[in-house]
Amino acid sequence: MADAIVLINTEANKVAQVAQAIVEIHGVRDVYSVAGEVDLVAVVSVPDFDDLTEVIPSGIARVDGVVSTQTLMAFRQYSSKDQAAAFNLGMD
Repeated sequence: MADAIVLINTEANKVAQVAQAIVEIHGVRDVYSVAGEVDLVAVVSVPDFDDLTEVIPSGIARVDGVVSTQTLMAFRQYSSKDQAAAFNLGMD
């Protein structure tokens, strides 16, 4: 599995329209509107790293109203849920 977080800047009057278009792209798990230096954050999850090219530069970056993107590649996931489950199984 390949995961990425995509930081997205949009045209000011198109945030909601862009978010709706992006969330419909296959491989996009969630889209969040956020405060700060970017307008949207998309969480992408695909079977293989090569699939990210279809979702991000060929998909998200081409949505009307997207001004720029920055992609953060995920290497390892850390989750408090996973840690709690391990303790419940008696693993240290």
